Amino acid sequence: MQDHHLSDQLAILSLIHPRIPLALLSLRAHCWLTDSCCPPGPPSPFWLEFDLATNLVGQPLVRQQVMKGLRGFLENANPVKPLVMSFHGSTGTGKTYVSSMLIRYLFQSGLQSPYVHHFSPIVHFPHAEHIEQYKVRDTAQQRWIQGNLTSCGRSAFLFDEMDKMHPGLIDVIIPFLGPSWVVYGTNYRKAIFIFISNAGGEQINNVTLALWHARKDREEISLQDLEPAISKAVFENPESGFWNSGIINEHLIDFVVPFLPLKHHHVKQCVVSELIQQGLEVRPDVIQEVADSIPYFPEEEKLFSSTGCKTVASRISFFF
Repeated sequence: MQDHHLSDQLAILSLIHPRIPLALLSLRAHCWLTDSCCPPGPPSPFWLEFDLATNLVGQPLVRQQVMKGLRGFLENANPVKPLVMSFHGSTGTGKTYVSSMLIRYLFQSGLQSPYVHHFSPIVHFPHAEHIEQYKVRDTAQQRWIQGNLTSCGRSAFLFDEMDKMHPGLIDVIIPFLGPSWVVYGTNYRKAIFIFISNAGGEQINNVTLALWHARKDREEISLQDLEPAISKAVFENPESGFWNSGIINEHLIDFVVPFLPLKHHHVKQCVVSELIQQGLEVRPDVIQEVADSIPYFPEEEKLFSSTGCKTVASRISFFF
């Protein structure tokens, strides 16, 4: 039964990609559909691009940056270093959502794949008073990453809540991020590292608001508009996990991905998606009431959602 299912999937893929040899397409699809760790990688960035365009609201710059990074990385059979991306933005703007999309595209089992590894400073390094003990664990963390890369050179590593990481601790992974060919006997250059952080969110919001006042549409906002604010808030902040980090000093982050604050109509789109996901009736009155119930800033204009779409799912139950 599984072979028939795979054959059906291959037939669809061959129609979409007629120029790809069927043998290569078969191998690439098998690697993804069976959640194997195979060198050719997943079938095509088309699927992720379609998912982002269809389901991610209000983040044109995110789509641009993520697809630029991933397409170039996956199309390179011999990358010189792992792909390293850093997601920044305030709560509810889609950072975790996009990372889960990306992982689901790369691995059939998504976040449950044995080749996806999640790290949280709140879980792994919860107590600031034990900072020196945590630094002693650095070798253990390196062994953990090395072991996972030995099992699968295309592993993905998610480092969540980087704004809560104690400065200096993240530098333990520097040997795995650079352009060396082999580290600790492991070829690691096809791995993907994603940092997720709320740090810089306030600054991104302020710049977006200033550009709105200057009549600049969000689709016109560029990375260059936001980079100085992100750099000052994240990389030059003594309380940031990236403070004085070799990751920054050695320019090991390939793509900084800013998430813009969401407006009222974006929240309404999130409500529609959540209603559909919960199997509920898509009622215009519920969409409006849920979106209106969320706080917006600044106080005068009430342009942007204070919590993005984060609380949409929990609020829907109050209106049924």
